Amino acid sequence: MNLDTRKQYGIAAILALLVAATHGHHFGSLLHLPPATWAVFFAAGFYVRRAWVFVALLAEVVVIDYFAINVGGVSSYCASPAYGFLLPAYGTLWMAGHWYAKRYSFKVNTLPALGASLLGSVALAEIFTSGGFYFFSGRFADTSLAEFTSRLVQYFPYTLQSFAFWVGVAVIVHAAFVLTRASASRPA
Repeated sequence: MNLDTRKQYGIAAILALLVAATHGHHFGSLLHLPPATWAVFFAAGFYVRRAWVFVALLAEVVVIDYFAINVGGVSSYCASPAYGFLLPAYGTLWMAGHWYAKRYSFKVNTLPALGASLLGSVALAEIFTSGGFYFFSGRFADTSLAEFTSRLVQYFPYTLQSFAFWVGVAVIVHAAFVLTRASASRPA
């Protein structure tokens, strides 16, 4: 995926707005969309790939979380030493998007690479965040791999559901742009 700098910045701005609009809402409702943060990091790695955009999105998430807890009255239960595990989780998603961008073409034969990068990165990000919280937050007295696996099986489907929702939206928007551009460039 080769986009000029102006388009990359435009996409980065849209992705930052999407994080601002959805980060912190754990379940979708009529008033709140599911969180787009994980899908945004993947998409930013795919479309933008400039390291400062990764840092800016990461800073945005931290600021949103800070204000949600300190101003908005959101519970600080998840704010713990394990919060640092968000860095490798978001980094994994970013790098997977970047990896797929190198293999991308608007052809069906690249779908297995897309699927592998999406599933692999979301699973690894979940292990970083959930595992980090479970083992390093100090919220659980007796930790075990069996208990962690049980929690992972219980909570991962919710993460996967919101990730899949936003990836689906991104795929539809991406396909619409590619197909529109292709039909506009064809001679009449």
